[in-house]
Amino acid sequence: MSDPTLHLPYVHGVPEAHGVIKLTPTDFIVEELLGFEASGDGEHAFVHVEKAGENTDIVAKQLARFCGVKLRDVSYAGLKDRHGLTTQWFSIQLPGKEDPLWSDFNTPSMRVLAATRNARKLRKGALKGNRFSLSLRHLTVPPEALEERLQAIQRDGVPNYFGPQRFGRQGDNTDRARQLFKDPTQRIDAYRRGLFLSAARAQIFNDLLAIRVKEQHWNQWVEGDVFMFEDSKSFFIPEPNDLEIKDRMAMKLIHPSGVMVGQAPSAATGRARSMEEAIEHQHLDLIEGLRQAGLETQRRPFRLCPQNLTYERLSEDALKVCFTLPSGSYATTVLREVLQMERVDI
Repeated sequence: MSDPTLHLPYVHGVPEAHGVIKLTPTDFIVEELLGFEASGDGEHAFVHVEKAGENTDIVAKQLARFCGVKLRDVSYAGLKDRHGLTTQWFSIQLPGKEDPLWSDFNTPSMRVLAATRNARKLRKGALKGNRFSLSLRHLTVPPEALEERLQAIQRDGVPNYFGPQRFGRQGDNTDRARQLFKDPTQRIDAYRRGLFLSAARAQIFNDLLAIRVKEQHWNQWVEGDVFMFEDSKSFFIPEPNDLEIKDRMAMKLIHPSGVMVGQAPSAATGRARSMEEAIEHQHLDLIEGLRQAGLETQRRPFRLCPQNLTYERLSEDALKVCFTLPSGSYATTVLREVLQMERVDI
């Protein structure tokens, strides 16, 4: 697999330590945290599924087949990595129908942990975040040697890069987006089309953030910046002389943000917008394709601050790290500042 994130600059320097992630499914545990609680009644069945070795789309297809509904009647809040032990919620629209016997759905690679009902379907992005429990093995340094970096991450956060998962197993989803933009008439299903468009936007954002990291203001206020709260997609533009901004940034309550290209112009101005335009100029084909695709312009924080970060020594060459991240961010983005990872596809 080609990793298009390998060239991205580090905040804490290139890690000297090497290690292996995902040696076994239980080395990479992800628990999805919904942003609300299901009501308990309604025409949408909510099921909490544990899966190992299966991606989200496969589980959705299996649920549709099991419930005898169309795939469009199955929804989920976010995608989960195929490699690892993950739990996430799905909703299935079953108007006027009783729940099936969910235990009959269970297989060695997926099982229903809990089920309830809700009046509305589960919508994409309806997440508070994800809780990660990650075991790093075959470390080339003692686990204690990573403590300083982990403390720095806890103190300063990390650049909020999109991880390699966003770019596909072969790392070529951005190139596939370019092919799609050159020939928009080609036959492609909505799921794959969405993956390619997402990769194109992620490429532009990562390149923009890389410039901010190199110039050491990925977590600093640049003239014309647009700010975001970590747990909200809304943003605001501060007054030029707002003295509270730096204090709120220091408290990690708000973060400067970059554009996720869509139809509408970016809200950034001044120097911040000039940097966005410089990167966009390098990707004019992607910019035009994304605008023609009708995507809504959004923003993404430049800074990612893991919450409740803990770590413990497992053995002479293994360390367990746990933390919570907001939805849309990547555990591998945190880990890349700790060690150079060798991934074992389990």
